[in-house]
This record gives sequence, C-alpha cells and structure tokens, in this order.
Amino acid sequence: MEWYLGIDIGASSGRHILGWLEDGKLCLEEIYRFENGAKEKNGRLCWEMDRLFSEILAGIRRCGELGKAPKTVSIDTWGVDFALLDEDGNLLGDTVAYRDSRTQGMDKKAGERISSQELYEKTGIQKQIFNTLYQLLAVKEQEPEHFKKAEHFLMVPDYLQYLLTGVRKNEYTNASTTQLLNAQTRDWDYDLLERMGIPQKWFQKPEQPGTIVGEFLPEIAEKVGFSAKVVLSPSHDTASAVLAVPVPGSIYISSGTWSLMGAELKAPNCTEESRRCNFTNEGGYGGTIRWLKNIMGLWMLQSLRRELPVKKSFGEICQLAQQAAAQGEIPQVDVNDETFLSPKSMTQAVDEWCRSHGQPVPKNEGERFACVYQSLAACYRDTAKEMEEVSGRKFNCINLVGGGSQDEYLNQLTANATGKTVYAGPTEATAIGNILCQMMSDGVLSSVEEARQTVKESFPIHTFTPQG
Repeated sequence: MEWYLGIDIGASSGRHILGWLEDGKLCLEEIYRFENGAKEKNGRLCWEMDRLFSEILAGIRRCGELGKAPKTVSIDTWGVDFALLDEDGNLLGDTVAYRDSRTQGMDKKAGERISSQELYEKTGIQKQIFNTLYQLLAVKEQEPEHFKKAEHFLMVPDYLQYLLTGVRKNEYTNASTTQLLNAQTRDWDYDLLERMGIPQKWFQKPEQPGTIVGEFLPEIAEKVGFSAKVVLSPSHDTASAVLAVPVPGSIYISSGTWSLMGAELKAPNCTEESRRCNFTNEGGYGGTIRWLKNIMGLWMLQSLRRELPVKKSFGEICQLAQQAAAQGEIPQVDVNDETFLSPKSMTQAVDEWCRSHGQPVPKNEGERFACVYQSLAACYRDTAKEMEEVSGRKFNCINLVGGGSQDEYLNQLTANATGKTVYAGPTEATAIGNILCQMMSDGVLSSVEEARQTVKESFPIHTFTPQG
C-alpha cells in the first residue's frame, strides 16, 4: 500500500490526511488535527509559524508511528500571506496575517504608480486591501530594516515546505493570489515589481503543482522517523479544492471561512467588465485559471456563533435561523462589506450595518443568523448572474465543496435563490485535491479527468433542487 499525505492548513485549524487507492476508490484517513489562528504579537495580528511547523512535524511523525509512512507529502494553506527570508534563509520579522490592519491606505500608494485598470489588465486580481502587493508596500514603509535585509520571498506553504526540505520554490497557484503575477505569462510581472520598488531578486519563476520540491532534510527525517519526498500541490487551498470538483462545467463554490465562487477557464478574463464586477483570475492545476469572486463566507456565521452567551451547535444555529425566517421578513446585508472583515464584534457589526442602511435591526440571535444565511444565498445568486453576463456562458448547476457543503440549509437556500441545481460534496475537497495532485505526480492517476471521476465514485454527492 502506498500512502500520500495531504497537510491542509486553514485559518482556524489544520489536518494531516492520508490518501490511498483501494479497488479504484480514493480512501482517506485523518491522522492528526491541530488548531490554528492569528494571534496578537508586537501590535500585529500574526501567524504562529514556529508552532505551526511543530504541529506539521507532529502529524508526520504520527504517520510513522502508525506504520503508514507516506511516499510523498504536500502542504496547502490560504493565500496572500508570505515570509521574507534573509541571505541565510532565516525568517525576517513576524508573519503578519491578512486580517491585520497594516495595509490601510496602501492601495492609494499603489495607485500613485499604477491605475486600477492597468493593474487589473496585468494581474487579473480583484482588489482586496489584504492582497500581498499591499502587504509588501506596508512592510516597505513600516519595517524598512526587514525590507532591506530580505533576499527571498516565499508564500506560507512554500516556506513550510522549505523548512522540511531546505529547498526554496515559489508555487504557481499561491503566487497567483499576490497581485504580483502576470495573468498572461503565469510569471512574476517584473515591470510591476520595478514600479512598486519591490526587488526582483526575491522571486523565483513559479513552478506548477506536481513538481518535486525535494526529500526531507536529514534532521527532519530523524525527528519524524522516516524520509519522504515533498511535492508541490496546488498550495492555495482553493486551487486544491477546485481540482477535486467532480461536476465538470459547473459553477463551483469552495465553502469555508471564505466562499470562493467561480468557474474554471483556460485563459484569464482581464476585461474591464470583469474588473468592475470584481472578479479575480487565480491559478489552477495544469495552468488553468480560476475565475472567481471572494465572498465573506461562513466567517460571519462562525463569528456570530463565537459571541453567543451559550454555545450552540451549527445544527441548532440552522434551526434558529429557519424559525426566525418562518416568522417574518429578514433583513439582508452586503456580506462583502469591509465592515465584516475583522470587526471586534460581528453581532454589533451586523446590527449597525442594518441600522445605517435603513434595514430593520435583528431582534434576536435567530434573526441575526437568518440575516447572514439569506444574505449569503443572495450574494451567490447575484454572483452567478454576473458570471453569466460577463462570460456569455450559461451555467445549469453549482457544485458546492468543502466544509460548508455540509450545511444543508445554506445549500437549499442557494438552490432556491439561484434557481440552479446544487450538488454538495465532497466535504474534504481541499485535502482531496492536494492528494490527487500527488498521485498524478507519482503516475498513479493519469489525468485530471481520471482524478475527478475517482472523486465522483469515491464520495457521496448530495443534490438540492430549487423549491418555491
């Protein structure tokens, strides 16, 4: 038996999941799970990189203890965040999280050197204040000593795999989230780097998923009890999730803390119409483009749930929302408003948004949850319409993957709002895509088509049809 280890790290938790083929079906086993989360440090919201790496090693070691040492290993994480290294390969400063406020005003500084239209024509990336471009401009202004000492730039999963192997590589799909990659050439936009005053020497040409990074360093192999190869997966978690979407030609929604809603294209759409609608063009497996929109997602529900005086399960939250919706009209908010990105209180943020926009303020927890649920479904509806108008394509269905695909209430609301059939699953899409990439790199699976057919035959896919 040959095992492949996908290490999938999200904003709130990480998992080590082993995958293998058995009778033509993909089997998964969760080996290890750990908590993640940005912490206040030196006045910034930062990732605990040392602890993250120790958790990575603990999970790899556990594989060996179970007698299931993987043949290959790969790490995927969220996008946009990065590490700067000095000439000796040591980390410079803290790894600041994208929800930190240090980038405020950096979009205006970038705008002094390039227009929004030209920036989009080059990169195809939607404007988000936390984009890597703005983060680097913040480092340049606020931490000039680190900026001057830096010799290497690695995205978070690149850096973690560097710690395993001692080999530095920039992976394509995560690099594409930076707003520094040229959408047409799939390489860094060196003209843009020069205009922004960002050193070109920091960057290596991005490499495609499936590339071998290297073997575990001897000291790593000694710590975990075995050696393995590290492979580049689509290291942006959404890129891995999209690789595992089993329904071809559908709109996909990778549903988690964020909802990433889009379609897979062969070439980027960097038109002015696409920019005005705030779509982004990120890299996918095999050089494809994930043409999508970032939507706030389950973050709002998760935040409201954390603020409850008495803890409730997500099932109980759904019940509260349904009961509230049945009793009368529910207000809706713009889930993509920056107000909801990192408020001190999501409860207060929702109430204040409703108040300031002439909407009835939710009277209780149930109405607040119903408000977010219905607002998400409405945003999915509006985004689907925009996708069809801008692309000139008609999409008959939506394939919802990731942890959010388990939320049957939201799935049905989405089907009702969009008028499209919703297919929900697989739940572990990100880890599955990570593992599929490793299997294709190893020759166990021959193509994306075979990989997706394997997903369809291995995991339950639930169907929700429009009602009412």
